[in-house]
Amino acid sequence: MDELEEIVDSLLPVVRALRRLKIRHCVVGSVASSFHGATRSTMDVDLVCELPESDIPQFIAFIGDDFYASAPAMREAVRCKACFNLIHLPTAFKVDVFVGRNRPFDIEAMQRATMQRLGGSKFVEIPIATAEDSIISKLERYRSTNETSERQWDDVSRLLDLLGEDADHDYLQRSALSVGVSDLLDRLLKSR
Repeated sequence: MDELEEIVDSLLPVVRALRRLKIRHCVVGSVASSFHGATRSTMDVDLVCELPESDIPQFIAFIGDDFYASAPAMREAVRCKACFNLIHLPTAFKVDVFVGRNRPFDIEAMQRATMQRLGGSKFVEIPIATAEDSIISKLERYRSTNETSERQWDDVSRLLDLLGEDADHDYLQRSALSVGVSDLLDRLLKSR
């Protein structure tokens, strides 16, 4: 089984559960970057969702026995607007679920995500964050690693190169300012 098939196999039950509960969600991180052309191998898939604490028991029931899921970790992540992990036992693939922080950027990024087909003959249709929103999120992740994650910096550099003249610079500047990474975006733009 190739990496993309593992991603689809691990995502399908999660997406179905989120849809049954009518919870907004989208793919972010390296899978979103890869979708936009900045391909790199990964052993997990990142999702952002607006999971309320009251839906955790049903969510766990809906994803089924093929996942390791910790209800206490999920409750803590929802309360702190943080991340929890789901491990797809048949593939050992990890789904990192980030609980939306409800900032203006997070809300707009979720609205801007576009429904895409991820996979080949076996696929999942899921909202995927735009390249610009992926750049801003990855700059935040880069900042959170004390600006030491070369993988994050490489991802944003490649995404910006792939966007070329189509990059929405006004949106990038506004979003970077709203989440406190304007200096990193300026450095990125100057390096191109």
